[in-house]
Amino acid sequence: MALRPGGYNRRLPVRKEEPYRINQLIRGVQQVRLVGENVEQGIVDIKVALELAQQQALDLVEISPNADPPVCRVVDYSKFKYEQKKKQKELKAKQVKVVLKEIRFSPTTDDHDYDFKLKHATNFLKEGSKVKAYVQFSGREIVFKDQGFNLLKRFMSDLEEWGKLESEARLEGRRMNIIIAPKVKK
Repeated sequence: MALRPGGYNRRLPVRKEEPYRINQLIRGVQQVRLVGENVEQGIVDIKVALELAQQQALDLVEISPNADPPVCRVVDYSKFKYEQKKKQKELKAKQVKVVLKEIRFSPTTDDHDYDFKLKHATNFLKEGSKVKAYVQFSGREIVFKDQGFNLLKRFMSDLEEWGKLESEARLEGRRMNIIIAPKVKK
């Protein structure tokens, strides 16, 4: 539901535009490539394709409008839409979401703090998340770039068992960072 344009406060249902053209909405073409069950596949006139679809009490759905000639399928449109939604849902479920966890150091980070953060980083890598470790330089600490570099190098070598280096240590402004990806389990 959306507000009506022009200042009215009355709510109107918003219609979603159909992703596929069906039946009489397929315009501007003389011939189509016909596919589907119980249909002889090949290039036919648009009127013949519409008649075939009506004879079977089904819809003519334009699958690939950019093809030459456009590809149309004879199918029940509501069932076709349901299957397309189902496929999209399956693809979305199979996608792997990569989580990036950040760990912050300073050039003067103490050993106890380092060990604590190292433990967190190993847990992040074990659960499959990427780790972005960075050294934040504040004020005149920027003079100690080599300390930050050594700290990140040590951090990487301690995590070598659980992850691999994805991007080398580099200085961006007042931050020196690395990204560590979890090792693929075999």
